[in-house]
Amino acid sequence: MSQALVKLRPSALLTKYFSGQSISYPQMIALFVPLLVDQAFIVGLNLINTAMISSSGVAAVSAVNMVDSLNIFLISVFVAVATGGTVVVAQYKGSGNNSMVSKSAAGTISSVSVLSVGIGLLLAVFHMPALNILFGSAAPDVFDNARVYLIGSSVSYLGIGIVEAVCGALRGIGRSRASLFLSLIMNLSYVLLNILFINGMHMGVMGLSVALNVSRYLAAICSIYYLIKVDTNLHLKIKDMIHVNWTMFKKIMFIGMPFAAEQMFFNGGKILTQIFIVGLGTNAIAVNAICATLANVVQIPANALSLTVITVVGQCIGSRSIEDARKFTKSFLWLSSLSFIFTGAIVLSLFNPLVAMFHPPGEIIDDIFAVMLMNTLVQIPLWSLSFITPSALRAAGDSKFTSMVSMLSMWLFRVVLGYILGVLSPLGILGVWLAMDLEWGIRGFIFLRRFSGEKWYQHKLID
Repeated sequence: MSQALVKLRPSALLTKYFSGQSISYPQMIALFVPLLVDQAFIVGLNLINTAMISSSGVAAVSAVNMVDSLNIFLISVFVAVATGGTVVVAQYKGSGNNSMVSKSAAGTISSVSVLSVGIGLLLAVFHMPALNILFGSAAPDVFDNARVYLIGSSVSYLGIGIVEAVCGALRGIGRSRASLFLSLIMNLSYVLLNILFINGMHMGVMGLSVALNVSRYLAAICSIYYLIKVDTNLHLKIKDMIHVNWTMFKKIMFIGMPFAAEQMFFNGGKILTQIFIVGLGTNAIAVNAICATLANVVQIPANALSLTVITVVGQCIGSRSIEDARKFTKSFLWLSSLSFIFTGAIVLSLFNPLVAMFHPPGEIIDDIFAVMLMNTLVQIPLWSLSFITPSALRAAGDSKFTSMVSMLSMWLFRVVLGYILGVLSPLGILGVWLAMDLEWGIRGFIFLRRFSGEKWYQHKLID
């Protein structure tokens, strides 16, 4: 009897915290596991790619890190719109309106495609002014590498936009395995091509740019093929994805545009702190790049939970199960915080072999460890409040509030404190990261207060 009770305990625990009227824990696990694998592959392959490009020298890895801060800033616009699509699709799925699920999926793809083409063209045309304004103080070899990578990145935006839109729609209806498959096509081909172009042909940053484009457009083609030929339940055709349904466009933008504005301001603040770091020298840029890559490893399970909660809460709100939405959000907060203890312990225990992959100069290893130790410890109590909670609020349609808080906290605290602690104080790069960690705490406290009230779930997004 006691053995039977022991066997039942995990199931009873999962039922208590991860099952409700709108969704059960087996469904939730089916959503989460593919996203976890996806995040692990994305971060792991990014780790490998950063390590590979570091073999071309500190100038190359610094250039890629600088441009990627701008890439994240711009790509976040159409990723935000794709997230808006995820919310709309999830709420229609929760309400049982299959016809509108298909229309919202098509609307997500057309909206994101238009935005990604426009942003990519603007960046390709104005790449030199952008680089001069943002990173004009960088060393000449760093700047030359950055120019090549920025042009290559801008050309690839349509490819990554289509993939993000399709994956966002698929996550909204709970088909996270399909989104995992498409993500793996893009990221695995990227790594294999990098091995060929960087390690095999020694093309450096140019090879990285070519690999980026080939992998993203390959995945985009596979995404469209999947929706038309494989997943026929959505009944989508090419003309559905090209045609812009303005009614659906407005619904998606209701969530997507505030989030896009938030991401632009948020990542704009990151770019400004990146400019601070550029002024601290090439070694500081390298420390920041390596720490950011390792921090992403620590965040793998938490990021997967952040994506999962959008679908879960979106479907709960669609079926008007408010208590489920509250319960699951709290469960995800605790689970996310616990995940940081586990992943942080692994990364810190493997610190030396992980850092050795990047071939850093010996004089910056202590700085890398100091930043990683501080950030890993701070993430345990603060990251989840700052990222899981707003994902849940946004899934309920509370996008304006979450966006406004994120924008204000970034510029009032992270940017200002980053300058004071990173530039004016002797802390340097450690001060920039400390400012980021403090901003998480402030933002998380505000989001938690909002979640404790009732306004966040009173928005009417779908009919």
